[in-house]
Amino acid sequence: MNTQKIPTYEALALQLKHLKVDCVFGLMSDETAQFLASVDAVGIRFLRARHENNAMSMADGYATSSGKLGVVVLGRGPATANGLHGIMYVRKAGSRVLLMLGSPSIAPANPNAFGPDYKAMDQITVLRGVGVKHMTLDDPEIAPALLTRAASDAHQGLVALLLPINVLGASTPSSSLIDAPLPSSAPFCPQPRPTALRAAAAALQLSRKPLIVAGAGAHYSGARDAIVHLADHLGAALATSMKAKDLFKGHPFNCGVIGSFSNSAGRRLTDTADCVLTFGAGLNQRTTSHGTSLPAAATFIQVDASRNAIGQWLHCDVGIVSDARVAAEQLVALIPAPAEHAMRSVANRGVLADYRPEQEFEARHTPRTIDPRTAAIELDRMLPQDRNVVYDGGNFLLVAPYISVPGPAHVKQTSDFSSIGMGFGAALGFAIGDPGRTTVLIIGDGGFMMTLSELETTAREGIPLVIVVLNDCAYGAELHHLKLRDGPVATTIFPDIDFAPVAETFGLQAVTVRTLNELRALAPLLAAPDGPLLIDCKISSSVAAAFLEEIAPKKK
Repeated sequence: MNTQKIPTYEALALQLKHLKVDCVFGLMSDETAQFLASVDAVGIRFLRARHENNAMSMADGYATSSGKLGVVVLGRGPATANGLHGIMYVRKAGSRVLLMLGSPSIAPANPNAFGPDYKAMDQITVLRGVGVKHMTLDDPEIAPALLTRAASDAHQGLVALLLPINVLGASTPSSSLIDAPLPSSAPFCPQPRPTALRAAAAALQLSRKPLIVAGAGAHYSGARDAIVHLADHLGAALATSMKAKDLFKGHPFNCGVIGSFSNSAGRRLTDTADCVLTFGAGLNQRTTSHGTSLPAAATFIQVDASRNAIGQWLHCDVGIVSDARVAAEQLVALIPAPAEHAMRSVANRGVLADYRPEQEFEARHTPRTIDPRTAAIELDRMLPQDRNVVYDGGNFLLVAPYISVPGPAHVKQTSDFSSIGMGFGAALGFAIGDPGRTTVLIIGDGGFMMTLSELETTAREGIPLVIVVLNDCAYGAELHHLKLRDGPVATTIFPDIDFAPVAETFGLQAVTVRTLNELRALAPLLAAPDGPLLIDCKISSSVAAAFLEEIAPKKK
């Protein structure tokens, strides 16, 4: 019988290898140093961030783009505290991430030991407080098995595995390593109730101008073709939430994103809908423009795999608990083709076909800044069409409707915690998880200043990221929040920092643009970016995002 034992930290590294983990994100600390050295030694790429929050968001971006498990290793105490923003963000984003945390020894404390423990922190209470499932490795004999279980559970959302110092330094039988791959993470696929389907079919039969809205749930279930078939059968218009952006790209009756990120052509159709059928869309305040973007008199039918989502943020007349693809396929069979397709008139087709985003606004350039909407339209034309786009948070998100992507799998908003500063790390991880495409980070100067240390990570790891800083020299959301309420804005404004020389110091190619002609001159460079690139795009601060204007008090 093989009774050979190896250090537990080495057994954990080998088990990650058995689980086919090919990269780990994190920062090294004294309690995790030997473990991470072993991770590197067994051939797993260790991607070192410059801040714990960014390590968390790197794993989030990687998990999103690759479909694999993101693994993060952080230290105990101050390292855990540093990473709490990222931990909370990843938990809310629902990403497949395993967080391995250094932890104090679980051996009885020596009453005469020299102290204090400057890293002391009740990590378990903190993890419970932010809603993160956790496990503690308290037995080195079963370390590989517990790691495998934690990794399996993390496929359903963030899980933390605590690694006590004395257990990491113990010994584990080499025979306890598990060769079996992780179990399948295929989501549960609920079947719709026939009575709910019949009720929805009856409502849709009465509709003359149906609208179908798809969210991220429709994308994840692979329901696009089934929904398009249903829409064509019904003569319905199509729209998406922001998280499902460009799911119906190329369809002649695609109205684009609905709600706060909608366009005028799409609204011409969606405003006339008499029945709204949604698939896997959360229907939150931005998707519905605080309840104003969908006709109040319309019949609402909501399809979602989660029973709790039905009617959670917006009323519905018929709720169907089901996988989006299954429900769409079954509804087609229940509804006779209508005699007329009023929503799909020649006039409506022309409205959508003739739409040009630059016709929707009057550009507000200044001699030294560009209207952010115009900048986004130019970037959309110049960047490779087969691209990923990752957004940080802030007022600059008003550009999101103007930049297209191949489909929902290629766009990521990092606003799940309604915070800024998560975008840079997420974009780095996204690029690592999908190296075959150009990944573009769109970030404001506020979020960039919080995370610019990751310029060094970008250069050191050779990550071919295109960073576009939409720089209005302000906390734009707060500036407009105050401006829309006739408040003083001086405290929201900052000096005009030129980020290009800073990025060049870290080893990136960088350029500053202040005019439309300077931006257009970058077309050859942006058509085929070679290595990491930063564009410090100076934008006008005079344009407020629609989602900020929607909640501003009405002027009397």
